[in-house]
Amino acid sequence: MQTVGIIGGAGFIGSYVTKLFLEENYNVKVSSTDLTNKSKYEHLQSLSNSENLEICACDVRDSAVLEIFVQGCDIVIHCGTPFMLDVKDPQTELFEPTVKGTENFLEIIKKADGLKKVVFVASVAAWNTSFPMSPATYASGHVFTETDTPYHSEQDHPYAQAKFLADQAVRKFIDDNPDLSFEITTVSPVMVIGNSLSTRADSTSMGIQYLFKNKIAPNPFIEMLYAADATFALVDVRDVADAIFQAATRSGLHGKNYLISSESYQISDITRMLNQEAPLAEAAIVYDSTLAKKDLNVAFIAAQETLHHCV
Repeated sequence: MQTVGIIGGAGFIGSYVTKLFLEENYNVKVSSTDLTNKSKYEHLQSLSNSENLEICACDVRDSAVLEIFVQGCDIVIHCGTPFMLDVKDPQTELFEPTVKGTENFLEIIKKADGLKKVVFVASVAAWNTSFPMSPATYASGHVFTETDTPYHSEQDHPYAQAKFLADQAVRKFIDDNPDLSFEITTVSPVMVIGNSLSTRADSTSMGIQYLFKNKIAPNPFIEMLYAADATFALVDVRDVADAIFQAATRSGLHGKNYLISSESYQISDITRMLNQEAPLAEAAIVYDSTLAKKDLNVAFIAAQETLHHCV
């Protein structure tokens, strides 16, 4: 049996990734920053083949502990960076765990023995930090693909900037280390939607779904989205997990960063669909996932189908 280490494997996306690898009979190591808080990971222990699951203490900011976590892994998936919109101290809450944590991780995997594949779960922000808005300098109706030059603005949300800078660190690492003995592949999902495998109530993704469903605006960022009735690109959490699994288990994908997206809808229509109503407008494509369909064989679920089934 091969062993996969999943940093963030108990989170919203990570739980689905853990579920897939367990179903495919892998030994699965999942990181937790706090083993005493069982509510963060106990839902994983009811998954099929959970006897092959190991929960390990690990913080990406601690290089020594991170090195121990990576040991013995054939595959390592990094989806453990924080997703938060209400931020008091961007440096400590976002930039250190996301950017510095990624840099620490890169140094560890460079020295790892037996590693075959590394997958980074980045974000659409790796391509556009203004998401869900398009940069003002872009033409109206611009469709993003992997051929675009990534867009970054220091005026954008700190979360998006942190994800962008972390991905840039990965790009630089790949360029600086052309003779790696393992492959690195990245997936960059847009807004991830779906139902959580956990009963926890602190998921930012689930929180955003709740806000949109009930038209609640707790902060200026959400208020801005409502005011603009922004067009939001969406993707089902199950498709994201599938893309990660495929990226981890297929070869010949070194250095690629895939956009992972289904359709896009205005927020007013997202609200309607979350309340079991039909959208008023047709779906649009703002982020093109053709390359992911081709290389990763992901058959994306329609956003309307996902939204109608969201709890």
